[in-house]
Amino acid sequence: MEAEESVAAMAALVAPVDREAGAEALRRHDRLVKPPGSLGRVEAIGVRLAAIAGACPPPVPRRPVVVIAAGDHGVLAQGVSPWPSEVTGAMIAAFCSGTAAVNAIAATVGAGVLVLDVGVASDLPVHPRLRHARVRPGTADLSKGPAMSRAEAAAAVLAGAAAAEDLIAGGADLLVTGDMGIGNSTPAACLIAAFTGKPAAEVTGRGTGIDDATLALKTKVVAHAIDLHRPDARDALGVLAAVGGLEHAALAGLILAGAAHRIPVVLDGVNAVAAALAAAVLRPEAVGYLLAGHRSVEPGASAALDHLGLEPLLDLQMRLGEGTGALLAVPIVIAAASVLRDMATFEEAGIG
Repeated sequence: MEAEESVAAMAALVAPVDREAGAEALRRHDRLVKPPGSLGRVEAIGVRLAAIAGACPPPVPRRPVVVIAAGDHGVLAQGVSPWPSEVTGAMIAAFCSGTAAVNAIAATVGAGVLVLDVGVASDLPVHPRLRHARVRPGTADLSKGPAMSRAEAAAAVLAGAAAAEDLIAGGADLLVTGDMGIGNSTPAACLIAAFTGKPAAEVTGRGTGIDDATLALKTKVVAHAIDLHRPDARDALGVLAAVGGLEHAALAGLILAGAAHRIPVVLDGVNAVAAALAAAVLRPEAVGYLLAGHRSVEPGASAALDHLGLEPLLDLQMRLGEGTGALLAVPIVIAAASVLRDMATFEEAGIG
């Protein structure tokens, strides 16, 4: 119970966003040297950033960091993915060496990269880009029993929060969610089904590109898991423990810690939005600190975004994960803050 109490205490630190600062940003937009509303959704992003920071203009993010929460999954034994769990460790090695897609995109947008091991089954070496916080070496098979205990789910939430706290203390001012875990789109679909009430067929996708037969099997596994556990959507830790992944729990903790420090969090694809659903149950106010980086082609991602009331910044038909889609949205977020800070008003420009 101690870990659960710590999660509740941390979640309670998340205050509502500052709507007056957001309103001030909206008024400032109407005075800037442009036709009102001419920057479209960029203006809305700026307003959201002001509300998050409690200041207008909001600070311009200078040190974005993507956190790739990683874990393995017992449900892989059911054949939901053609890839073995060993690929998780291999991809982490690529993240650390700087040779994966996330590294290329992070370098392009000026973001740091941190891998957070909360549940990888294989041994991992010490590396500056890797944070060791393993709760257990992979989850149990969620189609046969709970993926983890409530205490383990809470520990993973706290591990994600601790990683965020340390990054923020080191100067990170924009958090980007990433994930790695072969098979993790299956627990993501389970989480989304549990929190939104959508049937398995509407939230289960092809993940790494599985064929029709494997998709049918995967959908059946998700439906069976929901029927087996009957998760209570009001109990975030219970849902995470029953059908989630350790990386989903960690990302929920990262979201809560970012929100507690008034730091915007940019969501990636289906695994990130599944985690966001859990964070939203733990503390509904946390949703105000979220920006949806992109719309994944996974059907569950759209269901989760609709449930959260978030409109994605980009739609590039992506489904890689790792934080890649969210990172591509980072320049838009930076630009939205810069517009409010650096553009002149009509009065400042001497225009009557």
